[in-house]
Amino acid sequence: MSDFESYTAAPPAPSGTPSAEERQWGQFGHLSSLAGLFTGGIGNIVGPLIIWLIKKDTMPFAADQAKEALNFNITLLIIGVILLLVTIFTFGLGIFITAPIGILLGIAWLVLTIIAAMKANEGVAYRYPFTLRLVK
Repeated sequence: MSDFESYTAAPPAPSGTPSAEERQWGQFGHLSSLAGLFTGGIGNIVGPLIIWLIKKDTMPFAADQAKEALNFNITLLIIGVILLLVTIFTFGLGIFITAPIGILLGIAWLVLTIIAAMKANEGVAYRYPFTLRLVK
């Protein structure tokens, strides 16, 4: 397995049926990334990170879902920084390409976050597409 495959391969879901409380915390793990809408973007990472750190020893399903949300938001942060750098290095001309990509990524982020929260509430371990799994 190459290094890239090890970063993008989805980990196995926690076994067993999660309790209602665990499903709710899993949902919070995804929805906490929406805090970035109110904090200038930093909440996208801090929200899932806090839930993962609090629940990693007591609720495996909730910790798994918060970690998945954390990895997804870190991936989008990396993509956002790359888009910003492309815009800067092209002296602003790249904005004609990077702005539409950024808008599409923002819409995809919102839709996938809502889908993930709904799946976690159902007790299904959701895996975001195209996510670098940097936090193991």
